[in-house]
Amino acid sequence: MGRPIELALRLGWYILKNKATGRKRFPLVTMLEPLEACNLACEGCGRIREYEPVISRYLTVEQCLTAVKESGAPIVSIAGGEPTMHPKIDEIVNRLVAQKKFVYMCTNALLMERVMKKIPPSKYFCFVVHLDGMEEAHDKSVYRKGVWKIAVRGIKVALEQGYRVTTNTTVFNGLDEADLIAMFKMMTDMGIEGCMVSPGYQYDSVPNQELFISRRQAREVFKRVLNPKLGIRFYNNPLYLSFLRGEREYQCTAWSNPTYTIMGWREPCYLLGDRHTQNFKDLMKQDLWDRYGVGNDPRCANCLMHCGFESASIFDALGNPKAAFKMLKEGALQNSGVGAS
Repeated sequence: MGRPIELALRLGWYILKNKATGRKRFPLVTMLEPLEACNLACEGCGRIREYEPVISRYLTVEQCLTAVKESGAPIVSIAGGEPTMHPKIDEIVNRLVAQKKFVYMCTNALLMERVMKKIPPSKYFCFVVHLDGMEEAHDKSVYRKGVWKIAVRGIKVALEQGYRVTTNTTVFNGLDEADLIAMFKMMTDMGIEGCMVSPGYQYDSVPNQELFISRRQAREVFKRVLNPKLGIRFYNNPLYLSFLRGEREYQCTAWSNPTYTIMGWREPCYLLGDRHTQNFKDLMKQDLWDRYGVGNDPRCANCLMHCGFESASIFDALGNPKAAFKMLKEGALQNSGVGAS
């Protein structure tokens, strides 16, 4: 099952409709975190440290559905923590799918095959499997041997059963570029929809700050790893990949990816949680975004994350015919597999 055409059509119509009403800020993706607990303890993860006081709590099904309704975005990204650990994750996903929301569930795949028994394949549902390299590199990144084999097996089973599958890779300092490229090529050959990629964000709560890569260093890496000649199928849109390579610049539009957690809406964004609010409208205020973004807050200086900048590339394409043509042309080639090894 490939990426549905309906996704692009509905997202495009949704954006144009909101623009026509004069809305300056509106969400494209609801980032839903029904729990923060995880069955792994990755070194670069800020969530399990930041939410440690409430790590045993989780959102109810109705709280999740209410947050998605309040946001109104056509796409829902379910993360955490490890969402497959939620006792009612199947009900959350199945009810969102019934509403024809496009649901992407991020997972380390340890419980992925168990969840498949309760969530049927659908064009509205996609597994997003965390993979940070081939076996040795990935298992090292998650601090547990055997995780890579479980993840790859889960991807194979999911594809065989007709599920949509993508992978998500976080780039950290000191990565083995050849190993990462080998993993991307392997996933492309297996037939997933595409590989998502983004540099790790420098969470203050992570003790080992040397783990994180600077914006300048990241772009040097991405110039090589994201080389179109490698024939890798990426899920991120071509404009964002161009941004990662340093070929274009955007200002952050993280307001388009509001995050709802067990403590409420995370303000200002998925990465920075200066406070939590129960009022969704707080996240869209002009004065809030005057304080954040590259050049406004030093914590934003090295950020290249897709939750802030991929949506910026989409908004750019709407007002830039050349950018729109690049995104449509190169995106079509990626999705068709042209050039893939």
